Amino acid sequence: MRNNLIGFAVSAVLTGSLAACGSGSGGSSGSLQAASPQSGTVPLIVSDASSDDWATIGVKIISIALVPQDAGANVTVYTAPSTVPTINLEQLDQLGEILGNVSVPVGTYTGAVITVAGNPGDVILTASADPETGFSLAAGASVASSNIEIQHTEGSAPNLVVPISISFVTPLTVTTTSSNALDLEFDLSHPAFLVGHMPPGATDTHWAVNFTGPVRHHPIADIAQLVLRHMYGTVTAIASDNSAITITRDFPTLPVVSPETAVMSSQSLSILADAANGTLLYDIDAGTTSTIKSFAGESTLDSRYVRIAARYQEDGTLVATRIWVSSNFDNVWLSPEGHVLHVDTTTDIITVENESGVGVPMQVDANTQFYFRQPANAVADATPIGTGPSFLAGNNFVRGFKVHASAVDPLATPMVAQSIDIETAAYSGTISQATTSNFMYTRNFPHAADDYVVTLDYILTGYEWWNFAYPTLVDSGNPAIGDFVAATDGSVNFGGAAGPISAWGVSYAKWGDPANSTGWSAAASVLLPVPVPVASVATALAAASSGYSFTATATGGTQPVTIDVSNSSGEATLVYQVDYGNGIVTISPVDITTASGLSTLTAGLTIGAKVKLSGIPQSDGTLKAYVLTYFTNTAPAD
Repeated sequence: MRNNLIGFAVSAVLTGSLAACGSGSGGSSGSLQAASPQSGTVPLIVSDASSDDWATIGVKIISIALVPQDAGANVTVYTAPSTVPTINLEQLDQLGEILGNVSVPVGTYTGAVITVAGNPGDVILTASADPETGFSLAAGASVASSNIEIQHTEGSAPNLVVPISISFVTPLTVTTTSSNALDLEFDLSHPAFLVGHMPPGATDTHWAVNFTGPVRHHPIADIAQLVLRHMYGTVTAIASDNSAITITRDFPTLPVVSPETAVMSSQSLSILADAANGTLLYDIDAGTTSTIKSFAGESTLDSRYVRIAARYQEDGTLVATRIWVSSNFDNVWLSPEGHVLHVDTTTDIITVENESGVGVPMQVDANTQFYFRQPANAVADATPIGTGPSFLAGNNFVRGFKVHASAVDPLATPMVAQSIDIETAAYSGTISQATTSNFMYTRNFPHAADDYVVTLDYILTGYEWWNFAYPTLVDSGNPAIGDFVAATDGSVNFGGAAGPISAWGVSYAKWGDPANSTGWSAAASVLLPVPVPVASVATALAAASSGYSFTATATGGTQPVTIDVSNSSGEATLVYQVDYGNGIVTISPVDITTASGLSTLTAGLTIGAKVKLSGIPQSDGTLKAYVLTYFTNTAPAD
């Protein structure tokens, strides 16, 4: 089974040259600090990646604080409103969710502390409407809070929290004129983030949620490149020059209720109309569509709910590409947002998974317009890349794309798609036939009709890739393509039903690159650690040329495979011990760069011990372990 692809990030984009985010705005309010001459403004963003098995991974972010280099007190830059919104990480597939604009005092910071809620019910887990074969939950099933065990909580109920400390790769310096970007990444794909286990005597899977460990610093290069999730809000003002509206941020209620209601915050944002290219304004109540270059004559927007597709400009202002408006929050929300589950080119019906883990069918007709979010290019961002059923042909639109679809009539059955924003075009699967011109993805799903085989050219300039285990070591420039070809020619074979495991990855595609002016080209690729079926230790850990190694046989396999384990600082295999006792599961990291940690791992890898592995196949037939998890007194879930 293939879980989450890349990661979840809390991204604080620090743009010190700004006094506020956009003109005509009242700036931040409530729990957000006001800007001062000795501060830089911080648009605070959260982002994520996808999972084939989950529809909802909901968390509540209580606060974010920065750690000063001078060992002074931590500086809290974000505090959630009294009704803390639940953020569904599954909707943020390489997208940014704007929490608000915060003010950061000038200075140098070496880390951050993110505090998330840790009470029963504060983490929401709902299975996908079509999880992969072998997943331990039924389609669309919600995990009971009693079966969710949040690790490393502090305090006492009902105020349990999990403080997560992150050290920056390099110190962050904030001045009144500097512009910096900070990305604090929670790796949902990290095998130790969600650990399924079967306690003795239990009949269903329990899920240990481990926030400590799968978090790291990963910089953002350019604020104008960020693809933002559609944001919800209530219009509170129109600027005196009609250039912008001010909205108070709203969040959908999770778990979803019917009709859906807004969780209001005290955080304000200013949103500009696109004065050069025009902003599409959809009035859902009136059933009208118009193109506006200012908000002159749009007084009916006041106090109404909006859903906005926006982009950052280099100066930090937010510009709306499209706006949906209604007096009823349910109307702006009731257009499915999520990952594409199915594409039926015979009936021209696509199925989009919503936040409840339900697949919503939508009819594509001759008037349906497809957009690809390209915030750095205002014209491209607002121009359809295709119209009607013909766009569905030739694997132009496949399972796994992250979209937000808008309906002609949100109450119709099935809905007819008016427009579909492709927010992330991700192709993934087994990599083969890589050359310096292109490479092939082969992807198999539970439903064969969703399978695809696609060949992607590299974008003409700027292609880059990296190993998931080392996201800051990006391979780009002239050698990148040749290095990618060399890195994807390995495989390991456990034999039998477990079979061979080849290089696996995900590529984020770009539409209309000169390499393929009428189709998709790979802009960036990530080599992912391949999860191995639950395995049993066949021979004990011993010293090897790679550091250490042992052999293991995967469930259903017929032959052991050598597993290389590194204990070198900076590239050591991540090791976790999962214990169970007195009804409580505990996930403990084991630092094998130390003698004591290596000794602990050696003792844990007894012959027959159950382990879960994720790693990169090597050309010599071995598996280079990225994460190794072993279990004591509890069985791993498949």
